[in-house]
Amino acid sequence: MSPYANSVGALQAWLFEQAVQPVLYAFGAMGFAEKFFDATEWLILGAIEILVLYVLLRPLEAWRPAERWTDRQGVGADVIYTLLGRLGILPMVTFLLLSPVFDAIEGSLRLAGFEPFLLENLAPAIAASPLLSFALYFVILDMAEYWRHRLQHRFDWWWALHALHHSQRKMSFWTDSRNHLVDDVLAGAWLASIALIIGIPPGQFFLIIVASRMVESLSHANLRMSFGAVGERLVVSPLFHRVHHAIGVGHEGTHQGCNFAVLLPIWDVLFRTANFTPHIEPTGVRDQLSERDYGQGFWAQQGLGLARLASALMGRNR
Repeated sequence: MSPYANSVGALQAWLFEQAVQPVLYAFGAMGFAEKFFDATEWLILGAIEILVLYVLLRPLEAWRPAERWTDRQGVGADVIYTLLGRLGILPMVTFLLLSPVFDAIEGSLRLAGFEPFLLENLAPAIAASPLLSFALYFVILDMAEYWRHRLQHRFDWWWALHALHHSQRKMSFWTDSRNHLVDDVLAGAWLASIALIIGIPPGQFFLIIVASRMVESLSHANLRMSFGAVGERLVVSPLFHRVHHAIGVGHEGTHQGCNFAVLLPIWDVLFRTANFTPHIEPTGVRDQLSERDYGQGFWAQQGLGLARLASALMGRNR
C-alpha cells in the first residue's frame, strides 16, 4: 500500500469513528455502518478532488477567461451543488434510495437466470487486462451518458429539470454539479442500471466516475481553451461544451441541441450532433432573455425546478 493510501485509510477510520459512527448509533442505523464507512472515503477523496480542481482550474479561469465578469454573483449556488455532489452527500442519499430497488431487481433477475454481460464471458482476452477492461467500461458508460444527455433535452419533463443546469449565465468549473436533485437521482439510477447490466466492478466504476467528473469540471470552466483540430475531436474541451450551453444553440434545432458528449466527442460526430464552431457565445436558456426566473439560490432553484416539472407533466408550455 502506498503512503497516500495509508494516509487516506487512517483518516477515513478516524473520521468514521469520531463523527459518523456516533450518529449511526444515535439513530439506530448501525446496519448501514459498512456503507457509511465507504461514504467516509468518498468524502475524503471528494475533498481532495475539489481542492485539486480549484488549484488547477481557478488560476486558469483568471488567466484566460472565456468571459470576464464584473462580479461572481450566482456562482455561490454552484459551489453548494459541487460540495453536495463531490463530497459524497448526494451519491450516498441516492444510494440509500435506490439500493433496495436495485437489490430487489438484481435478485429477481438472478432467480430468472439472468447474468450480467461480464467482460470475462464476452471478451476474456480484454478482461484479462485491467487497463483494457477499464477502457472498455469507460467507453460504454460514456456512450450511455451521451444518450442520457440527449434524453434530458428530448423529453419536456426531463428538460424541465435539466434546464436548471443550463440556466447558469456565468458558467465556471463549479457549474458541472449544478443539477436539480431529482435529476441527480435519475442520473444515478441510469448509471446504476448500466453498471448492473454490464457487471462493472465497483472499483473500476468509482475510478471512471472520478475521472469523468474531473474532465467535466474542465469542460465547464470559464476558459478560452481549444484542444486543437485533432484534440477537439478526442476529448470534450471547454470550447466544445460551451457551444452546448450557448443561448439559442444548446437546446434548439433538429436534435434539440448539440455537443451532448460528456467526455468523448466521437458520439456527437457519429450521431451528427457535433458543432465545432469556435465562437464563444453567452450561456444560458433562451427564455431567460424574456426574464424567466430560474432562481438565484439553491432552494429557489429546486422549488422552481419542481414547478417546471409539474407544468411539463400536465402538458403545459415548459
